[in-house]
Amino acid sequence: MAAAESDREVPSALCTEFLNFSAKDTASKWLQATDLYKEVYQHLACYVPKIYCLGPNLNPQSEDLLAQLLLQSPLEWYLCGEDPSMGLVKLEQNNQPSQLCGHVFRVGEPTYSCRECAADPTCVLCMQCFLGSVHKEHRYRMTTSGGGGFCDCGDTEAWKKGPYCQKHEPNISDSCQEDPLAHLSPDMVARCYNVFSIVLRYAVDMLTWEKEDELPPGLEPPDRHDTYYCMLFNDEVHTYEQVIYTLQKAVNCTQKEAVSFATTVDRDGRKSVRFGDFAFCDQAKSVIVRNTGRQSKPLRVQVMHSSVVAHQCFALKVLQWLGHVIGYSDALRRILCQVGLENGPEGENSSLVDTLMLCDSKMWKGARNVYHQLLMSSLLMDLKYKKLFAIQFAKNYECLQSDYVKDDHDREFSVTDLSVQMFTVPSLARMLIIEENLMTTIIKTFVDHLRHRDLQGRFQFERYTTQQAFRFRRVQSLIGDLKYVLISRPTEWSDQLREKFLEGLDTFLELLKCMQGMDPVVRQVGQHIEMEPEWEAAFTLQMKLTHIISMMQEWCATDERVLIEAYKKCLTALTHCHSGFTDGEQPITLSMCGHSVDTIRYCVSQEKVSIHLPVSRLLAGLHVLLSKMEVAYRFPEQLPLSELSPPMLIEHPLRCLVLCAQVHAGMWRRNGFSLVNQIYYYHNVKCRVEMFDKDLIMLQAGASMMDPNHFLMIVLSRFELYHIFSSADCRKRYNRENTNKDVVQQNNTLIEEMLHLIMMVVGERFEAGVGQVEGCDQIKREIIHQLGIRPMAHSELVKALPENENKETGMERVIDSVALFKKPGVTGRGLYELRPECASQFNLYFHHYSRADQSKAEEAQRKLRRLKGEDTALPPPVLPPFCPLFASLVNILQCDVLLGMLGAVLQWAVEPSGGHWSESMLQRVLHLIGMALLEEQQQLENNSEDHDVSFNFTLKMSRPGEAPSNTASVLALLENLQNAPHLEVHKDMIRWILKTLAVIKMIRERSASSSTVSASGSHRQEEMVCDKDKAERKRKAEMARLRREKIMAQMSEMQRHFINENKELFQQSLEELDASTSTSLEHSPSWSDASLVCVGPRCSRPGEKRQVVTCILCQEEQEIRADGKAMVLAAFVQRSTVMSKNRKRPPHDPERYDPLFMHPDLSFGTHTSSCGHIMHSHCWQRYFEAVQAKEQRRQQRLRVHTSYDVGNGEFLCPLCECLSNTVIPLLPRAKGISSCEQPALGQWLETCAQQIRAMHSAHRKLQPVSEGFDISAFCRSPYSTTIKEMLTTFGTATYKVGLKVHPNEQDPRVPIMCWGSCAYTIQSIERLLVDEEKPLFGSLPCRQDDCLSSLARFGSACWTAASQSSVQGHFIRLLAALVPDPQVETSPCILDIDMLHLLVSAVLSYGSVHSQDSSGLSVDAVHLHIFHLVTVAHTVQILLTSGPGEATMEQESGGGEREEEEAVCRLYNTLKTHLGSSLPEMSSGWHLWHCVKLGILPYLRGAALFFHHLNGVPSPPQLLGACPNQWEALCGYLSLPSNLLQLYYSHLDLMEPLLKGWPVQVKLTNSSCPPSFPRESNSLIELPDDYSALINQASSFTCPKSGGDKSRAPTLCLVCGTMLCSQSYCCQTELEGEDVGACTAHTFVCGAGVGIFLRVRESQVLFLAGKTKGCFYAPPYLDDYGETDQGLRRGNPLHLCRERYRKIQKLWRQHSITEEIGHAQEANQTLVGIDWQHL
Repeated sequence: MAAAESDREVPSALCTEFLNFSAKDTASKWLQATDLYKEVYQHLACYVPKIYCLGPNLNPQSEDLLAQLLLQSPLEWYLCGEDPSMGLVKLEQNNQPSQLCGHVFRVGEPTYSCRECAADPTCVLCMQCFLGSVHKEHRYRMTTSGGGGFCDCGDTEAWKKGPYCQKHEPNISDSCQEDPLAHLSPDMVARCYNVFSIVLRYAVDMLTWEKEDELPPGLEPPDRHDTYYCMLFNDEVHTYEQVIYTLQKAVNCTQKEAVSFATTVDRDGRKSVRFGDFAFCDQAKSVIVRNTGRQSKPLRVQVMHSSVVAHQCFALKVLQWLGHVIGYSDALRRILCQVGLENGPEGENSSLVDTLMLCDSKMWKGARNVYHQLLMSSLLMDLKYKKLFAIQFAKNYECLQSDYVKDDHDREFSVTDLSVQMFTVPSLARMLIIEENLMTTIIKTFVDHLRHRDLQGRFQFERYTTQQAFRFRRVQSLIGDLKYVLISRPTEWSDQLREKFLEGLDTFLELLKCMQGMDPVVRQVGQHIEMEPEWEAAFTLQMKLTHIISMMQEWCATDERVLIEAYKKCLTALTHCHSGFTDGEQPITLSMCGHSVDTIRYCVSQEKVSIHLPVSRLLAGLHVLLSKMEVAYRFPEQLPLSELSPPMLIEHPLRCLVLCAQVHAGMWRRNGFSLVNQIYYYHNVKCRVEMFDKDLIMLQAGASMMDPNHFLMIVLSRFELYHIFSSADCRKRYNRENTNKDVVQQNNTLIEEMLHLIMMVVGERFEAGVGQVEGCDQIKREIIHQLGIRPMAHSELVKALPENENKETGMERVIDSVALFKKPGVTGRGLYELRPECASQFNLYFHHYSRADQSKAEEAQRKLRRLKGEDTALPPPVLPPFCPLFASLVNILQCDVLLGMLGAVLQWAVEPSGGHWSESMLQRVLHLIGMALLEEQQQLENNSEDHDVSFNFTLKMSRPGEAPSNTASVLALLENLQNAPHLEVHKDMIRWILKTLAVIKMIRERSASSSTVSASGSHRQEEMVCDKDKAERKRKAEMARLRREKIMAQMSEMQRHFINENKELFQQSLEELDASTSTSLEHSPSWSDASLVCVGPRCSRPGEKRQVVTCILCQEEQEIRADGKAMVLAAFVQRSTVMSKNRKRPPHDPERYDPLFMHPDLSFGTHTSSCGHIMHSHCWQRYFEAVQAKEQRRQQRLRVHTSYDVGNGEFLCPLCECLSNTVIPLLPRAKGISSCEQPALGQWLETCAQQIRAMHSAHRKLQPVSEGFDISAFCRSPYSTTIKEMLTTFGTATYKVGLKVHPNEQDPRVPIMCWGSCAYTIQSIERLLVDEEKPLFGSLPCRQDDCLSSLARFGSACWTAASQSSVQGHFIRLLAALVPDPQVETSPCILDIDMLHLLVSAVLSYGSVHSQDSSGLSVDAVHLHIFHLVTVAHTVQILLTSGPGEATMEQESGGGEREEEEAVCRLYNTLKTHLGSSLPEMSSGWHLWHCVKLGILPYLRGAALFFHHLNGVPSPPQLLGACPNQWEALCGYLSLPSNLLQLYYSHLDLMEPLLKGWPVQVKLTNSSCPPSFPRESNSLIELPDDYSALINQASSFTCPKSGGDKSRAPTLCLVCGTMLCSQSYCCQTELEGEDVGACTAHTFVCGAGVGIFLRVRESQVLFLAGKTKGCFYAPPYLDDYGETDQGLRRGNPLHLCRERYRKIQKLWRQHSITEEIGHAQEANQTLVGIDWQHL
């Protein structure tokens, strides 16, 4: 920084000059000047280089201050003609506020679009306007802004209703037409005009200036310094890493500095990396260019003179200043717009704004951003000038787009991105179409950029270079512009609009002609294709154009004349396309069933065929519109319908459908994946509307104008099946000897596909215009068929439905009429289920089903029918009638060729032979017959009496074939099939067909006999047949039920028999079961429940029982004995801050820290958990060694993390794969020695004091004299070597993890850490039980039970593995905190000790003292005394920290607790006198006793858990449930008096001196905030109910390190509420020698290495543990459909789901986050590869 300091001193030399400067004088000098332009330029030339760019490091604060003082003030003075602080305020007061909001969005800010009222999806509101608008009650979409757009509130064209929020509601009195300049004096207008034109000209000149070493005329500085900057510019080719590496080499800076340079370059678009003379800078430039120019074009670097950079810096400042000034008044805004758009001396397109736009791609990012902001706040906010600007934009359109395509910056930094602000305004768009011919311009510009064509002039994307592919990606944005222009359809058409639209349509047809037939494919025969052809580009183009094509049709639909013209143009284009194709295909004649037709010879499997036919498909769309708008019936003379050649229309779509069928049949396997992918997208929901659906419509259009027999023969010919069905003996099926099995299989599939196609041509009537339906019927049908597969979530349904250009599917309008919604639970999502009454509309051969969907749907529907007890036939649904234009399609169902085909398939089914037919073929035939019958039934029922129904399928199906062949009729074959044993599945369907046939016959007979047709009869007939069926089915179901019951009864009888025979076997195993579970001890009858006590001499230890467990690895059983083989539990030890009341405590130095006393704020602890699976220690060691070896091998092979870190001793439990990092040895319960006389408290304290003296002197090597206590008696450890080894293993692991140090078995702190872990785990489990309102005992899962028992017993044994003297030393110090000991120097203040930790440590460490005690003291008695002492200390602690209470609560206490209250008051007063006046006055004894009871409860519950598990005492029944007298039960179990103060007063003589000896007073006076008891459970932070509040909070969050820059991935810590800037270079910090991101660093400060975060922009919860582990988790925010929206892609409003948030909180409180991450990473390997530490 030294250099920078010296540079900063330069201005101080100029200080006198700056101080003497007066803005007012300068302004008045300018007012008198004749040539203002020259004066201002001279001023700038003099001062700008003195302020800006004086050294290598820019200093924005002082620069801005000086610029404001020396440069902006004079301009403001001149502008206002008075003091600007008053002048600007006056302007603001006179200004009429604009009705347009115009708020420009920051990156990541929430934006709202109303799905009901927005004119298009680009119309958005900012949060303030949205909350004040009517739209918040509507269906809206919420997204996060990419930055740069602005709020459309107040724009009447953007909203169908509710254009204003409350704030921007216009006043009725305002006359909107008033000119804003009327408020200003002419003098002021002239001054503004002068200033704006000079300043704007200066800014434009400087920003578009290209010389590096000189300035524009008039700006040359008076004294020129010879300093330069080496300026590095941003590009989108080089990565961060490349730039950082290059900078380190070029300007030898540190990595940190290089990262900072790279970040700034990326953000602002340029940054100076060196400052000095020319040669010095040029050398850096050459290094950078050389280093980055090897693979791609080099980074752009310029050596610029410091004065040029200075003026450019100020030019940006000036543009910001202009934006600021025009904010005061609409009048100033209008003057600026006028200045900007005024043509310069060069004439057309030479205004300043034009200059800026045309130089856009030459500017750097920062400059572009600033001037785009200015354009938005000026031109786009003034409606008059917005129009003029739009015209200039359209005039320059081609030029701007060409610049953009060559430029490499993203679109958001290009001026072309402003198109959305103009083209989406309907009035502007139409004006531009008419005046600037915008539509044609856009399409022409687009086509010009795609120059790669084949010989026929079609697009060719094969062998695209990367350059061309890049341009193709860029040029797609033009399609977006076209979409904006077309997005709102015109309601009135003028002649000019018609003319220009049709001209645009012509250009568009030219584009489609280049796509018709592109990427043709030829079937590969013999060998597989070598190179997969490029197919994605063509489909990308198709997808981008899908909405455009649909919108073109919608425009045509709004005007009849346009529609007719468009139809003619499209037909001409199609004829033109066909004329090129039909050469060389020779004509042939097909004849069959007495019909013949002329067509051409063409085989899809041999010739070229293309899937891209946009011209045909557009014509199909327009043809449907002719029918829908009834143009075809009203103006037939204007349409060329008679000239149409139906065979020509259907030719290409038919080829396309045949191609799909052949691909399904496996004939194109050798063409590789590219073809499979094309077919997939052809049917996919994104493309099918303008591809597959339109091909089907084209076939329907063609077929409706042809003889159905001819149509079917052409179809057969194209499917290459004609030879099968046309031969005279086709029913016998062609000669089987010479057919190869593959060919038979292929032909079967082709026949199935062809039958399906016929079904679709006749049955798909749900397109408005084809059938007589509404638009919503189509969506209903889609939804019914999607839900027919399975119940679906809202998002799945939306994905399965096609979106229109507004991203709407129209689903919400109809969903409730066809589906029922089921809400989700704590997991899963809400599902829609199909309403039962809609099942009748289900069509098994729905045209949008894939094969997989179809079989799933079939299974689901049959299952439903079986459940309802109906027959499982799935007959075709009743269809709506066709529109007149398509009405003749039904005749396909009764034409001779079809009947011939149906007969043939049925005949093959009757005599099945050698797989030459398939069941699904038969199923399709039956379906077609069903369709024909339903059609006939409907026509008969809807027929008025005077017409004769021409459709007579029943007649034709019962007519046998003519001689000579005399084939059987379809009906006869059906009746034969009904009894065929091999067709069991289809029985129901055949029965349904015959039943329907009977009904139709009855209707026909009745209509023949009487003229009145009653439909009810037909129903009755149906019902009769139906009832018979039902009764039959019921009988069968009943029989089946009885059979099932009988079998079950037999089985249970056999089971009982087996148990009786093997009685002793069962008895034995039950006993063992008893022994191995701890719960069997609970209600053993050996004592009465009342006397259960878990601590002290009266401790109720159960009788000895063998504990036998099984190893999960070797399956051997093993008894747990102190001298036996060691058995271990897999365990996981982790640091924790879950219960911390003080996260601010600085981390301790692990080498010097003494953990003996835990502070009551529990700032961090060590938690142990276990999955409860037991192994032999030697089995576990073998397993762990195998894991280690495998890990080493794997590391040599591939470098990826696993979900566990073997280096840290981690492994997965071999059974449940739960993450573990150590094992706890299982130990037998300690035996209680009951000695007769037990010492009282006083006696024990004396004995204890003696023992402690003895130990002190022994530790100092003096020989003590003390009877009954033998220091030399070194007690032998009772444990076997393997158990000892495991004691060391677990102890060391806890020590290593808890203190974050290297393992050291000898460290005296090892046992302390184990005791601490035991106490902390007990406390955390006790809190969990309270939070979940569960009883203290009986509600823990057995894995936690086992873990606590093992921990407590391990704690009491761990001293045997440590040095005895050090453990005794710990005991001495622990006891000294309660019983002051002169030889122990410093004991902590009583308020700084967590009492449960003290109790556990003292009790567990006493074993080391007791082992040398020969005086016959019982351990239990000592435990009880220690417990009583600690309890008194805790009571005192609570009294010292209790706040003053409310006296009013006095009356609530009855007489029952009088003595407790008095005793409490006495003790409190004793404390008060002892401590002086530092304690507050307490009047209410009730309040004090209440505080003590509440505060001590968690401690007592923890103690109960501890002694229960340590001594293995059964739990009392009162504590197993929610009993009223919990307090008494708890005190009894712990052998405490229920009036705790008796502990103090019954030993007053002993206790009082102790009390006075406790060091307290110092602390109380200094302590700012002692902890209060009971400690509240920690919770995760409160989250707002509405997610957008979070997004808003995050959008205003700036990165704390990179000077006010917006954070890209703001992430919220759910534990403490801190917002972090995640996943970015700027906030990386160093942690233990490694660079880590903000979140990882935060976990070590806040959560001891574990963190729970919410990634706000992604709506994703992030779990982190350590540096290498993490996973994403479902967020607690759901939309109205019960689904999360990770990534905020759908934009539905999200609200907090409290249950799910509680679930996350529970995971955290249970310390299960690490385990959850482990399971997630095991389940999903991609999570392992993520660099979690960089988040």
